Amino acid sequence: MAGLVHDTAFDPAYGTAVEIVPGVRRLTARNPGPFTFHGTNTYLVGTRDLAVIDPGPEDAAHLAAVLAAADGARISAILVSHTHKDHSPGAAALAAATGAPVLGCAPHAPARALALGEINALDASSDLDFRADRELADGDTLTLAAGRFEILATPGHTANHLAFALPDAGLIFSADHVMAWSTSIVAPPDGSMQAYLASLDVLARRPEATYLPGHGTLVRSAHAYVEALRAHRLAREAAVLQALDGRSLTIPELVDAVYRGLDPSLKGAAALSVFAQLERLIELGSARSVAGSGLSGTYAQAR
Repeated sequence: MAGLVHDTAFDPAYGTAVEIVPGVRRLTARNPGPFTFHGTNTYLVGTRDLAVIDPGPEDAAHLAAVLAAADGARISAILVSHTHKDHSPGAAALAAATGAPVLGCAPHAPARALALGEINALDASSDLDFRADRELADGDTLTLAAGRFEILATPGHTANHLAFALPDAGLIFSADHVMAWSTSIVAPPDGSMQAYLASLDVLARRPEATYLPGHGTLVRSAHAYVEALRAHRLAREAAVLQALDGRSLTIPELVDAVYRGLDPSLKGAAALSVFAQLERLIELGSARSVAGSGLSGTYAQAR
């Protein structure tokens, strides 16, 4: 996985709006965890008239911090990237407090239909109640006092994931698609590895070189980092195929073969990643299911 270097240096400065670049401040919610790092980043864009990006979890203290950071400025729009419970539930309370419309992703939906008897392992993490006042789609342009945003559909982490480009500032708010502290969780049926890689290509074609992610610090030299992310995923995929060479293996067996020495507490997340890679390999005709399906199935390399 050479070339992929994560930046884990980050001060969440809870309760404080930290200026990242002129006109953009970051407030980190106090919801640290294995999938959220130090917490979810909420961004306030603009000066006298603000757009708030990803208001975060349903948390009264974080809502109060966002309103305090506005400091009398009008919040005129609330943008939501995707419907995980650490990103979207705070939108309703912020809208009620400010009267601002909620603009953003479609309601939550899996990347594919569930197989017979399949359970969505990440279902509890999804905000099934979210509805935007206006759904945004790929290619939409949103002109606000805070700036001109271009909407980028970036499915993969979730099927409805959006990124928000601010071309005039050379920025992309990349939410959970590209982060400096870690690779994104891609877990079927919520997510799709094929869609995730295609979305990396979408970002790679953009001119913006700095990303402001949903967790952790900003991503600099973004084009090189996106290329490293792609190479990292393809190297994992090659390792899965190598492990399957001449053998039929379950996903736990593949995790042990591909992630040697992995902390046992991380094996569940690794299993979801391997599952996503297998689904892409099956779609490409490079692997096949030989018994069962999903996380409990057994897989082999296609010949």
